Amino acid sequence: MAQLFYKYGTMNSGKSIEILKVAHNYEEQNKPVLLFTSALDDRDAVGYISSRIGFRREAIPISNDTDIFSIVNNHTPKVYCVLVDECQFLEKDSILQLVRIVDELDIPVMGFGLKNDFRNELFEGSRWMLIYADKIEEMKTICWFCERKATMNLRVLDGKPVYTGEQILIGGNDTYYPVCRKCHTNPPL
Repeated sequence: MAQLFYKYGTMNSGKSIEILKVAHNYEEQNKPVLLFTSALDDRDAVGYISSRIGFRREAIPISNDTDIFSIVNNHTPKVYCVLVDECQFLEKDSILQLVRIVDELDIPVMGFGLKNDFRNELFEGSRWMLIYADKIEEMKTICWFCERKATMNLRVLDGKPVYTGEQILIGGNDTYYPVCRKCHTNPPL
């Protein structure tokens, strides 16, 4: 029986490398997968899943009007798993399409993304994944500044912490640090 999985973690927790590893494992057994990612993520290029260690794969970009369900339903050959990176940027309708893929097509869906933003508020896509997922798993990493587990993302600008602004600002290590709660509140910058 297929399930909807949500694997979340802070920046640098290995989400993108994990999705690429899962895709490789399926394909090594001749079981096709479909990879999707948010069209908002343009750090490498739109329509690519890229890890910080240099691996990258082309993926179908999801925008607000993407019919994910039809893409999966009409794909030939049969898809054994749907893998979605950057789920936090998806809207509720996209998450509900992922639910339909699991429930109506009996295809497992594994979503990966951030849980909370730099202000510690849930992203829309994360909220709906947390509500609908059959299984939820935290991917862990350590705080940028200390040895504690990172649970938050600290946005920085010119070496200074930022706590206000637009929720979505695409960036990497130059813009965000994975941090623990203590270092988010009082970063040693």
